[in-house]
Parts: sequence; C-alpha cells; structure tokens
Amino acid sequence: MATEGGGKEMNEIKTQFTTREGLYKLLPHSEYSRPNRVPFNSQGSNPVRVSFVNLNDQSGNGDRLCFNVGRELYFYIYKGVRKAADLSKPIDKRIYKGTQPTCHDFNHLTATAESVSLLVGFSAGQVQLIDPIKKETSKLFNEERLIDKSRVTCVKWVPGSESLFLVAHSSGNMYLYNVEHTCGTTGPHYQLLKQGESFAVHTCKSKSTRNPLLKWTVGEGALNEFAFSPDGKFLACVSQDGFLRVFNFDSVELHGTMKSYFGGLLCVCWSPDGKYIVTGGEDDLVTVWSFVDCRVIARGHGHKSWVSVVAFDPYTTSVEESDPMEFSGSDEDFQDLLHFGRDRANSTQSRLSKRNSTDSRPVSVTYRFGSVGQDTQLCLWDLTEDILFPHQPLSRARTHTNVMNATSPPAGSNGNSVTTPGNSMPPPLPRSNSLPHSAVSNAGSKSSVMDGAIASGVSKFATLSLHDRKERHHEKDHKRNHSMGHISSKSSDKLNLVTKTKTDPAKTLGTPLCPRMEDVPLLEPLICKKIAHERLTVLIFLEDCIVTACQEGFVCTWGRPGKVPAEHFCRQEDRVQGVLQDQN
Repeated sequence: MATEGGGKEMNEIKTQFTTREGLYKLLPHSEYSRPNRVPFNSQGSNPVRVSFVNLNDQSGNGDRLCFNVGRELYFYIYKGVRKAADLSKPIDKRIYKGTQPTCHDFNHLTATAESVSLLVGFSAGQVQLIDPIKKETSKLFNEERLIDKSRVTCVKWVPGSESLFLVAHSSGNMYLYNVEHTCGTTGPHYQLLKQGESFAVHTCKSKSTRNPLLKWTVGEGALNEFAFSPDGKFLACVSQDGFLRVFNFDSVELHGTMKSYFGGLLCVCWSPDGKYIVTGGEDDLVTVWSFVDCRVIARGHGHKSWVSVVAFDPYTTSVEESDPMEFSGSDEDFQDLLHFGRDRANSTQSRLSKRNSTDSRPVSVTYRFGSVGQDTQLCLWDLTEDILFPHQPLSRARTHTNVMNATSPPAGSNGNSVTTPGNSMPPPLPRSNSLPHSAVSNAGSKSSVMDGAIASGVSKFATLSLHDRKERHHEKDHKRNHSMGHISSKSSDKLNLVTKTKTDPAKTLGTPLCPRMEDVPLLEPLICKKIAHERLTVLIFLEDCIVTACQEGFVCTWGRPGKVPAEHFCRQEDRVQGVLQDQN
C-alpha cells in the first residue's frame, strides 16, 4: 500500500514522520480492513468512519474497533501496536441492503466484556442500536423514516447518559432520542420550545412520551457534525452554511457563532480543557476559536483540499513550568509532565487551570491538534502561547511554532466573563469581540429547559406540522469537488420554523464572525505528509498511537515514539523485504 518514507516525490506515500517528540512510524501489521484486504471502490459511497471502545476485560486487551466500508460494518478486537491484526476473525460483520452505514458511536458508560451498545446511523435516515458482542439488534429508530428522510451525518450518545443520544441529519435537523421510548406509527407533531437567530428547538407533542424528545433545526443546509464539550454541557455544531454554532445543551441557549472563510464547515472538535474549538471545511483551513472570547484566534493553512477531520491530541498537549527547579507539585505530577499517560488529558486540564491563577508561576502552554483532508494529507499543528496569549510576555520554556502573518486583533474588554467547559476557574482574559449574546453560565443542576421539556412538554406554544424535505441523491453529492451533504434550499418547513436572516458573506468578512486573513495569526503545520491514495476520513489520537483511515477502507496505526515493541519493527522489516522481492 505504501513505500518507505523519506522520498522526495510529492506523490510518494509516507510511512513515517518526525516531530519534536520523535519518530512516528506506520505499522503495517496493525492495519485493519475488510478481510480480503482489497481496496474498496469508494465512488459514491459514504465516508469510512472508525469508533473505539474499551471493555476493561481481564485479558488486558479490551480495545474494540468498529468501522464501516460501503454497505459493510465490521467489529474487531483492536490490538494496536502490541500485536498484528487478525482480519480473519471479526467479532461481528454486517452487510446492509438498500442503505449504507454513515456513522456510529459506542456507549462507553455501559460497555462490558459481555455487552456493548453501538449506535449506527444510515444513509436513508434510520438509526440502529446493536450489540456486536451478543450479535443482537435491539432497536431501530426512525424505521419508517417518518421523523426524517435524509442521511444521518453524525450520531453520539449524550455524555453521562445510558439512554439518551443525539442524531444529526443532512436536512439540517438534530433529534434527541431515548432508547427506552418508541418512535410512534405516525409522523411526529411538534411545539416550539425556543427560537433564536438561525435555530429553533421543538418538543414532540403527543399524549405519551415518544421519540424524538427534541428536534433542533440549525442553520441552512446539512448539519455536518457536532461535538460535546469535555464536560458535556455545551454542544458545538458545524453546518453546510459555513457556521460554527455553540449551544448550552441543557438550557438550549446559543453561546457563540463563527463563520468559515468560505464554503461549508465539515468537522469540529474541542480542546481537552474545553477552552478552544477547532473546525475544518471547504476553505481548506483549520480555524481555532476561543470559547471564552467567542472569537477566531488563529487559522492554519497546510491542506490543498477540503479538511475532513480535526482532532486534539490530549497526550501531547503539554503545560510546563517555566522554571522546573521551582516545581511545587508532587512527584507524581512531575513525572506526568515528562511522560505520556492515559490520564494525560485530565492532568493537562488541571494544570491548564494554573495558567489562569494569578499567584502561580508562568507556564508554557502547547496544544497539539491534527487534521486530515481530501488531499490525502495528515497535518499536525502546535498551538502555543504566542498565539493563545499574544498580549502577555512569553515564558522561557515556550516551544516553537511556525507562525506566518501573526498580526493579532486588538483585545477589547466588555467586563463579561464566561466559565469554560470542564473548568471552574475564571478565564484569563475578559470576553472580547463577542457576539451580542448574553454570557451563559454552567447550570450546576439538571433542572434545565431541556429537562422540563422532556418531562412534561411545554404548553401555550404554537403547534407546527413538519413536512419531510427532499434530499438530492447522496451519491451525486458525495464527490470530491462537490459539497458534501448539500441539500436543496427549498425546504419549506425550515423557512417556517427558523427566523431567516440571510447572511451575506461579504458583510461578515472583516467582522468578529469571520476576520480577514491578515487580522489573525496564520499557522504553518509542524508536519504535512501524504499518507494515503484516497481521501482521508478518520483521525483519532490514542495513548500509544495515531489511527487514520482512508476511503479505500484501510484503517492504519501509527506508533508513537518509544511506544512500539522492538519485535514489531522486525515484523515490519520482514514485510518490507518481502514486498521488495515481489517487485523485483
């Protein structure tokens, strides 16, 4: 599939790359795919997605892997960097007719060695709940497509819940479900719960509780992806209209908004401490947005086509004291600063709070995130203190980041403060350049607008009937040079439900919604490597490796520096020699 890294040709597939941590190396024996290892003909198919879950079994090999390829869905034991993949023995394999899997998500809260709950979304709009260990199919939601007929773009369990899950569609709607409730035999009727700028939330009006519990209508065009904040209290959504919208999930309040430089936004992720959000999309850029300040703080340019996935690396994100001789933490904390660890994300978050404390010594903050795109390239980025805190003196331990055009916008102040997700400390800077939305505080209890709506419904609201919208044929849309998930703008029901204030891109450019390129720092990637023949659709950071996947259906494992057993390199060298002999 690939040749050895280090070549000079632009089209050469790289199998290794080096960063400040050391050498990352592709592990061919840890490659997962369909059992026959034949590249999948990806024309017209949905993106390959990968989900992980750890079952905490006694064998010490509790990682499980799920991925979709065309009409097929596979469930394997994931052996990571330790042992070679055994593709001949999938735990579960399913082939679907008339529809294709588009996305999936494990419930980590309820997973055991004997049972695991896996949600699977489909191109025809249904959502299936299966147990790949017991090989059972327990429930099918939206079975008759009465709730939404369009493709499922994203499905996730609500953090901390054993039964609630959220589903996004290419219609631009999101639905909150409960696995314990049915969907009904007729189309749902809704009543308005809350309405704001380019969004509306409705409850399901029925005599008995049924799915969906809530319906969100967000923006225009497809809702391409959403992500919960680390503490589960906020929800970031990216849409085909080019907007990032961040909501308080419990109170159903809009916290902040950002507009892409142009085109739709396709992917979104949160930093481990919930302070920053990174998006990617059709402008070929990665954009870093501050949750506290509600503004763009940096853009990154390295991709040559649409950015399909962005993700933070919690194991490389670091916080270091500027003077290590004055370190006042415990020995355990000090060791955690020096080594990667499974609880790196949590410990990093706690140390990040030191950055906000007035009596602590200066620290050096470096966030690592990555991106993959339709240009088949993997990019890694470092977000450092000169970008995060441009108006404060840099600490002596700051790590290096390439920055181009690093002109920072002036930091105004309006005296407001926002509590960041997963962090009770006050923010280091006042909210500036923010949208005209009131600051939303974290609700300590669950007695929120959403809970009230789920429990009893809301009276005295106008009841609005919904019409199922028609979607263009997905195979025609899902092409490299066309908008992914783009749908017709003639959706009459959305025009009725959402207050439309058509946003003129020319009017947003140069505003806090969408700063000009010269008004924010422009990052260069630490590395930018072509690692596949087909467009990349997966990027996941694990403790000892990075996992990527391409549209051909190959799920690849990249061993982190110092994390790969010596015998794995021997097996890899033997395989390379065998390939070279076959070529000769």
